[in-house]
Amino acid sequence: MQHRIIREITDFIFVENEPEKADIIFLPGGAHSEVPEKGAEIYKEGYAPLVLPSGKYAINTGAFSGVLTKRDIYNGAYATECEFYKDVLMKNGVEEKNIVCEDRATFTKMNAVNSRRITDGLGMDIKRAIICCKSFHARRCLMYYSFAYPDTELYICPTDVDGISRETWHLYPDATKTVMGELSKAGGQLTLEMNEFLGFC
Repeated sequence: MQHRIIREITDFIFVENEPEKADIIFLPGGAHSEVPEKGAEIYKEGYAPLVLPSGKYAINTGAFSGVLTKRDIYNGAYATECEFYKDVLMKNGVEEKNIVCEDRATFTKMNAVNSRRITDGLGMDIKRAIICCKSFHARRCLMYYSFAYPDTELYICPTDVDGISRETWHLYPDATKTVMGELSKAGGQLTLEMNEFLGFC
């Protein structure tokens, strides 16, 4: 039996919902093909008519560092995460006309904030949205998109990458380090947003 603290961290970090009919699918940027593949799968199942991939590159790299999975299939000279995600989406059956790109974000908060700017600019009233992301990134994505879309019902539909899942993260040192890093970021990076939300600023 798992120790209680393992179960509690798992339930906090690895948020997951069944998809529901929505207005849009959000894809916070990255370099794993599994995330946009998941978005394409949900799109093709008819859960949402639009997909919004967001991302330039990681703020600490200064350039898109390259595709991490399935390079034999997704082998373009991608300048941004969004360009990479768009290629994956199209190769998996999403029509280009139904992809709305955001290619300036360099961290998760910007993914959410910039996505909101785009949907507002298009005059969209997002009542429901699906977020496809890495499973260990789910809590932080939910937090940031909740601040950017406070009146929107959000459904997290994640995918596992790098062999890290709710069942395995505590079994290997590198996986544990990744998840504990997410736990730390979920508190540290959101301090300002929480202070504003609670009226402390």
